[in-house]
Amino acid sequence: MQNLTGMIRITSTFLAAIAMSACASAGSGTINTSAAPVTPRPSDPQYVAQARKDSLRLPYTAADVNFMSGMIAHHAQAIVMSRWAPNHGASGSVLTLASRIINAQQDEIVTMQRWLSDRLQPVPQATATGMKMMMDGMEHEMLMPGMLTEAQMKELDAARGPEFDRKFLTFMIQHHRGAVSMVKDLFGSYGAGQDETVFKFASDVNVDQTTEIARMEKMLAAITLGITTQ
Repeated sequence: MQNLTGMIRITSTFLAAIAMSACASAGSGTINTSAAPVTPRPSDPQYVAQARKDSLRLPYTAADVNFMSGMIAHHAQAIVMSRWAPNHGASGSVLTLASRIINAQQDEIVTMQRWLSDRLQPVPQATATGMKMMMDGMEHEMLMPGMLTEAQMKELDAARGPEFDRKFLTFMIQHHRGAVSMVKDLFGSYGAGQDETVFKFASDVNVDQTTEIARMEKMLAAITLGITTQ
């Protein structure tokens, strides 16, 4: 009988311990009310700021900086040329092309200027005459590949109607080919083009402007054959 009483006491103590453990576990689950960390969405300012901060850690070279700086002037001249189209009697197809160039390259200039500014690099202003360079203590303009000379710009500005169309397409093909050559030079430079923004932008320039060259060559051929492009 005494042994039976002892066994009952042990069993009761064991069951009580289990009950207390269960209550503690349940209580612990109730008390822990900490929320999971919130991951910012791509549209959140916090996400954008962090993404820009992270991008600064990516490697970039002098060739990247020179490419972005030079392409600002390159784009600026294309925009000036395109803005002449409406008041120089351009055909409908040339007006459409010019509008597309303006819309695309204005946004790209902002991207290039921001990229340079974020890396504390000099940010050139968008001018149609090229980059200003110091040589022999004097400031000189340096044209990027494919950019029109001052004489060519005056020639285009003086043209009207079908003659403007022909010169615009001829000069813009030259201009675009220069941009494509700048991309090839960039990717041919050791270590260049690894920065995500530079790589994507340069790749887009290569694809977009190569496509536009083919389109403009067809438009120019149509003008030569006397086919209306309105």
